[in-house]
Amino acid sequence: MNIADICDNAKKGREYALLGNYDSSMVYYQGVIQQIHKHCQSLKDPALKVKWQQVRQELIEEYEQVKGIMGTLESFRSDRPVDVVSPQSEERTEDPAVWPPPTPAEHKNPVPHKRPNSGVKQQKKDSPDRPKAERHGNRDARAKAKEDKAIKKASGDEEKKFDGTGYDTDLVDSLERDIISRNPNIHWDDIADLEDAKKLLREAVVLPMWMPDFFKGIRRPWKGVLMVGPPGTGKTMLAKAVATECGTTFFNVSSSTLTSKYRGESEKLVRLLFEMARFYAPTTIFIDEIDSICGRRGTSDEHEASRRVKSEMLVQMDGVGGATESDDPSKMVMVLAATNFPWDIDEALKRRLEKRIYIPLPTAVGRVELLKINLREVELADDVDLDLIAEKIAGYSGADITNVCRDASMMAMRRRIQGLSPEEIRALSKDELQMPVTMEDFTLTLKKISKSVSAADLEKYEAWMTEFGSV
Repeated sequence: MNIADICDNAKKGREYALLGNYDSSMVYYQGVIQQIHKHCQSLKDPALKVKWQQVRQELIEEYEQVKGIMGTLESFRSDRPVDVVSPQSEERTEDPAVWPPPTPAEHKNPVPHKRPNSGVKQQKKDSPDRPKAERHGNRDARAKAKEDKAIKKASGDEEKKFDGTGYDTDLVDSLERDIISRNPNIHWDDIADLEDAKKLLREAVVLPMWMPDFFKGIRRPWKGVLMVGPPGTGKTMLAKAVATECGTTFFNVSSSTLTSKYRGESEKLVRLLFEMARFYAPTTIFIDEIDSICGRRGTSDEHEASRRVKSEMLVQMDGVGGATESDDPSKMVMVLAATNFPWDIDEALKRRLEKRIYIPLPTAVGRVELLKINLREVELADDVDLDLIAEKIAGYSGADITNVCRDASMMAMRRRIQGLSPEEIRALSKDELQMPVTMEDFTLTLKKISKSVSAADLEKYEAWMTEFGSV
């Protein structure tokens, strides 16, 4: 497939549309859409395939606009059929939306073998009092919808829709609306440090998508990956980056998503979640705070409903991933979980989450990178030393560093509005508030904001990873 031909056809389609030659423009648009579809099927790089699909979607939108213009012009040029109506009806030019419709005339010799309401149905269908534009508009809309469906089906662009037969429609709609995200738009470069975690996630999740022929048999992809670490270290960001780099459908699941007050409905939600994930495969199911859903079973305070949900979760996880040699890794469902309390997770779930990765606090280099990322939109004074600040915030998590940068960036604004009345504050311009952040601002901020992870907590994470880690 020659990319130059694709660009040339797209250019000609747009030029003909601008010149008013809509028939030729539509031909070129249809051709380039088909070419891009075939080109996408030959691509092996998921990220490149997503970009080409976005280009194709933009061309389809332009094609729809040209077709809409043609439909409008055709409605002006088309010869409308002449309705056989009485002179009295032809004289009525009032809008039926404003004037009441005329009373139907009584038939003196009704046909005995027809039902009494058959005449009413025929009048509703072909009534001369309905505006002709409305009748033709409805027919044009139906024809347009039918044509659009045929084009999408022929070009392979018709979006898959999960068939929720057997499930409550509200449950399916809620999962479609609240969970599915086909492009979280978070990349590896948006995450500072954590190079070891990125490398392990690429090997466990991304590489099987890129090299499906290699990851078969004993090298089959992992069923699940568990990210363990203190709060605020970037576990959720890593999960979104995995979904973006793989080009997979992203299911962001929390305990509230899979909880219902009705008996037996929570188990149905779990089963429905995994069935939808298999339908939209390749898929990444990210379960944040998984300890709240699948805590240790057999405890005295465990509820019967909670145990049923855990059992259904374990059963469904046994049915996903590359379980056999013949499975296609490009159709896999990867379960990616995160927790701050790994010691509370059920043992059976721990076995199914075969890869267990530790997400530590940022290193000195990572802290500098985080400061640069958070302050890239803020003007810094010449006396700001990021390396010195990074030394002072040793032991801070990524979320803590973000809070430090946010508070320091507001210090200049606080000094500027101090002592002013509300009217004077509202009168300030944006330029008056755009003052550089100084080293003194960071010094004052660090006196107020402390780290949120203690040394004892870090020892617990390291001890758990020493015993159960799988990196």
